[in-house]
Amino acid sequence: MTRLYGIYNSRAARTYWLAEELGIRIEAVPVIQKGKLADPLASEAPLNTGSPDFLKIAPAGFIPTLEDDGLVLHESGAINLYLAKKHGGPLAPATLAEDAEMTMWTLYAMTSVEPPALEITFTFRRAEQDTPVGQAVIAGACEKLRRPLQVLDGHLAAHDYLVGDRFTVADVTVAECLRYAEAYRPIIDEFPALAAWYDRCHARPAYAAVTGRRLAE
Repeated sequence: MTRLYGIYNSRAARTYWLAEELGIRIEAVPVIQKGKLADPLASEAPLNTGSPDFLKIAPAGFIPTLEDDGLVLHESGAINLYLAKKHGGPLAPATLAEDAEMTMWTLYAMTSVEPPALEITFTFRRAEQDTPVGQAVIAGACEKLRRPLQVLDGHLAAHDYLVGDRFTVADVTVAECLRYAEAYRPIIDEFPALAAWYDRCHARPAYAAVTGRRLAE
């Protein structure tokens, strides 16, 4: 049995999307972020990232966490690469070189794109986007994003997708990292090839299915 801990409205969404693309069955265990609860240790609190039962499985308290036939994996990028390679098909690397490229783009997005993109999404979640402080945070995050997005845009100007000129696990993870910046869409639209690729990824039926579940939570 393959089991994924994490609600859809979290980084687990990128693994649920990948599973939908791969056509594999994953048991979803809805672990919520403890910061969303007044008292995550209360007896009536839902399973969350501070729950002792969850911390036995994921000592760092991170979602998503994957259990797969005795293997326990943390970190969404590693989980996605593992599942793609295990189940194969066009989303998986076909060669050692493609494996390296998919790992490269995954790490690049998670270290260079996701942190400033999260600054944007959290500003909007706090409804601070129209305040002076919020606008300063968004402007600073956009400045941090421009160089990595320019790199991606240059690559995508010559390729429809990140690796092998086909949609792969790398596109799933990188598009999900970038989604955190979507609340301020102008930063994506500054880069036409990147924006076109992003919209192609999000036009996929599997993405729409998972987004529906995420919005319904």
